[in-house]
Amino acid sequence: MQLIKGGSSHEIHQKRASRMEIWQAGFHEATIRDTADYLSRVRYIHVNPVAAGFVDRAEEWRWGSAGGQFTLDPIPQGLKPKESQAPNVGAKAPTP
Repeated sequence: MQLIKGGSSHEIHQKRASRMEIWQAGFHEATIRDTADYLSRVRYIHVNPVAAGFVDRAEEWRWGSAGGQFTLDPIPQGLKPKESQAPNVGAKAPTP
């Protein structure tokens, strides 16, 4: 994380000719446990610019994925809901 934060801060400071604070201090790792948790965090990220008062709706934030101009990575395979089994039908099985 330090390399990402340090490298991007350095580049932003050069381009803006500014030394403003870019990142919050610290980093808090969290484990995403399932699809609902993943989607909850995506919604949280989308709403951040609204909560900060930068825009009225998440879709208006031009640097975010809520507006549809950027494609999100697919949900990680381990978090996808398990596909339901085929219905138990046939000559020896009851009709669902």
